[in-house]
Amino acid sequence: MPQEQCYMCDEVATSVEHVPPKCLFPEIKDSGVDLRVNLITVPSCEEHNCKKSHDDEFLMVSIAGILGNNSIGYQHYNGKIQRALRRTSYKLLEKVFLRKELIRIGDENQFLELLWGTPDHERLISCFRYIAHGIHRHHFGKNFNGIIKPYLGFLYTNEKNPKTFKAFLKEKARLELAGKPKYGDNPKVFYYQFTDPDEFGLYLGRLCFYQNVDVYISYQPTEAKAPYHLGFELMNSGIKTIFKLGDKEFEFN
Repeated sequence: MPQEQCYMCDEVATSVEHVPPKCLFPEIKDSGVDLRVNLITVPSCEEHNCKKSHDDEFLMVSIAGILGNNSIGYQHYNGKIQRALRRTSYKLLEKVFLRKELIRIGDENQFLELLWGTPDHERLISCFRYIAHGIHRHHFGKNFNGIIKPYLGFLYTNEKNPKTFKAFLKEKARLELAGKPKYGDNPKVFYYQFTDPDEFGLYLGRLCFYQNVDVYISYQPTEAKAPYHLGFELMNSGIKTIFKLGDKEFEFN
């Protein structure tokens, strides 16, 4: 019987890796229900299993406590994540945020504390790239060869073009994913979707955590044609460009 290949490389798999990480799914003692049923696993070599594991806690702290998450995310934040923070004397937050500020909303008797800051964007991108490879292996039964670009739909920016592009991407995903099935046996924690390939052979994946944190994955297989779009060429040249999706318009530059 042939040995399985690691989901990230050509090496022989020696273990399995949870995608997304198991720590993102609350324990029964925090949520009251078993949300660790039928978690997705993929074969992994020792290097990629160990290489990824040290980022799992970082990712958990980064996304579970985001304002607007469902009650599962809130319970997870006030349970496992708070225990992890206390265990590290809150030094774990230094790994999550490059800059941070604690904001208190309300009065002395009733208030909500929010952590506002600049996350380690590059590390987040790396985490979601691993998950994107794993989900592809699980869903299609084969490793992805090509270029993967994650876009973090849950991050906020004041810069015009990135802000508009995020809105454009969300609308594009909404239109192309309409009616597409949602995969995952614990959708209150995580589910994913795929679009159909476009005329260039590119396709889009959506990873959704706690029903609020959206990450969009651009998959460009090695055999896909190099995409060309006049509008994006004009936009990248700094020329005022307007894109229309459905009944909505998006202005760049």
